[in-house]
Amino acid sequence: GIEATAYVGDAGRTALRLEIDYDLSLTQRLILQPRLELNAYGKADPAARTGSGLSDAEFGLRLRYESRREIAPYIGIEHFRRFGATASLAESDGENAGETRWVVGLRLWY
Repeated sequence: GIEATAYVGDAGRTALRLEIDYDLSLTQRLILQPRLELNAYGKADPAARTGSGLSDAEFGLRLRYESRREIAPYIGIEHFRRFGATASLAESDGENAGETRWVVGLRLWY
């Protein structure tokens, strides 16, 4: 699915988040889900450690097993990357602009 969220805050600050994911059925119970998330900001906010424009992106793959439709454990890998001024601010704080991480979780529907 596609989900877009817009925020308007103090002093004219704006933000946009776009999330895209898609379920690929490998079997009736095993689902592979590619995901993409993008975050962009209208103004730089040094206190929040974000620059203006495209701030960061996250791409990942999750593999879940739906024992029941309402309960599905998953494992996955995600790559997170900061861009532009946001990356520069993170690096000045001693952080990496990008990282890859493993994720494990439980998806619950009610």
